[in-house]
Formats: sequence, C-alpha cells, structure tokens
Amino acid sequence: MTVVTSDLLRRLPKTELHCHLDGCVRASTLLELAAEYDKPMPADDAEALAQYMLVDDAENLEDYLERFSVTLSVMQTSEALERITYELAEDAAREGVRYLETRYAPVLNVRGGLSLEEAVEAPLRGLARAHQEYGIVGRVIVCAIRNMAPEVSLELARLAVAFKGRGVAGFDLAGGEAGNPASRHKEAFDFARENDLPCTCHAGEGAGAESVRDAVHRCCVCRVGHGTRLLEDESLTEYVNDRRITIECCITSNVQTRATQSFDTHPLRQFFDRGLNVVLSTDNRLMSGITLVDEYQRAATHLGFTFEELCAVARNGFTSAFLHENERSALLATVDRDIAALLAEGRS
Repeated sequence: MTVVTSDLLRRLPKTELHCHLDGCVRASTLLELAAEYDKPMPADDAEALAQYMLVDDAENLEDYLERFSVTLSVMQTSEALERITYELAEDAAREGVRYLETRYAPVLNVRGGLSLEEAVEAPLRGLARAHQEYGIVGRVIVCAIRNMAPEVSLELARLAVAFKGRGVAGFDLAGGEAGNPASRHKEAFDFARENDLPCTCHAGEGAGAESVRDAVHRCCVCRVGHGTRLLEDESLTEYVNDRRITIECCITSNVQTRATQSFDTHPLRQFFDRGLNVVLSTDNRLMSGITLVDEYQRAATHLGFTFEELCAVARNGFTSAFLHENERSALLATVDRDIAALLAEGRS
C-alpha cells in the first residue's frame, strides 16, 4: 500500500471547488492592505493576525462567519480584489491544484464605490494572470447571501449570467442556514439555471438534512456545499447518490462550525463508502489555517483514506467541475496520466 505523504499529496493533481475568496486572504497581504487603506486590524504582525483569524472558538456557523468582516474591510477596491485572487491561485497552484473555483458575494465588495461588474472583473483578472504564470485554470462562482432579500439574490444571479463564458462558472447561496431556507431564493436559482449556469448551494452545515432537501428539490442544484448532515435522511441520501449530485466536503471547517464533532466523525468516509460523488476542498484557508494538502492528509490520517482512494476523490473534482465538456476532457486526459504515474510509483 502506498504511504500517504505530504509530498505525494502535493504532487497529486487536484481541484479546489469550494473556496471562499474572502476566507483565503494571506495574513501578510491583509496587513499590507489594511495599512494602505487605513483599516484597523486585530493584530500588528502576520503571525499574530493569522492566529487571530483562525476560528477555534465558534459555537456554530454564525460565529464562524463573524471573522469575515475583517477580510472584507480591505476587499473594496479593484486592486485588492485582483491581488487577493491572484495570490490564492498562486498558493493553490503550488499545492498541485490544476483547477480552482473561488466563490464570493460581489455585493459585499461595493462599499467603496465599485460597481458589481467591477467587483467581478477584478478577480477574473487575477485568475487570468495566475493562469498565464502557473498554468492553473481558474473560475469564479458568484454567491448570494441567505439573509439578504431575494431581490438581491436575483440581481446577483443576473450578474453571474452576464459573465457566463467570461470566467464566471456558477451560482451559489451562502450564509447562515438557520431560519433562512434556500427556497426563499428560488427565483435566483431558476434564473441561473434557465440561462444554463450551473448551481451549487451551501446546505446541511448550519442546519439538518432538510436544508439539503430544500436545496436539491426546490433549487435544483447539481452540487451541495458541505452537506454534512445529509445522512440524517436516508431517502434523500439515495436520491443524491443516484443522481450523482456532488457533495463539496470541507473537513476542517465542518469541525470548526460544529457541523461534526471531530475529524474522526466527519461523514466523508461514509459518503465515499456508499459511492456518493464527493470532493475535498478547504472552504476558507485563512480561517481554518490549512492548505488543500492538509485536508487530504486529514482524510488519510483521521478517516483511513488510502492514496488510491484519495486519487478517486481528486478525480471526482475534475468530473464535477463547472466546465464545458471539452475543457473537462482536456484536463482529465492529463490528470489521468499523472495519477496513473503516481500510483505506479507508489507500487514500485
């Protein structure tokens, strides 16, 4: 059996499909932008700031989300958005990520006078620069927010559709689940889907399986963000599996938000063993203090994943990507070759 090492996991071709832009700012960049824009920070050096931003005291999802006010305070200019996105893609590329989808809510980035369109164009420039320099393919997912008015979500769905084919790959709904059902934003999901833009939705993290059911059946998503409590509903679990709806798993953040008690109890193992279409992502690199390699290592250490199984999870990411089929096939041709070489190396 292949020994799972950090170096081997770094070399494994991977996707990052569930990654919040405002949760992935480098601590050093956060400090530099805060000085440039005269924004107060809770710490004066990068190490102390990174420690402050690491969420280890949340009682629930809502507590976890409070830290985002810090990063958003410096994400109100085109220059900052482009830089942060570029650096995220750079970091991901160095971890063996070949394809990145970063998601965020542009409506939260217009407090300094940017238009919604400018708040999308800037991250796309960052992704384009990273692609040119590192070869990583990057796309944006536009998020709506559960506790905002449905009219705002519809405006964001229209924004996402306007950039379809220009770097925006999908539409999402994020934010506190409790008391904010996804179906309240059904019109936005309908608009995105009717304009051929794929949809995902955070569900089953801050609420139970009924939240996943709402996202799947009322909003008709093809991927579910987290889905941690899906197994509470056996019939729905079978439905999700039968239709190959992707579950975007984020082990570390699910422990932080108390969606699961520990790394050892995360349902990723059960999802995989039942044949569900699961992928691994970081969610928020800054707030979780992790890389994607760390997430894969935790799956191996705490959930008993073999390297062969992690290769299957990694490949799921490419087949679940919000890409056109010709783009997906081209990526997979290289990925399958490289995974086969790694597996052969491990057996030799």
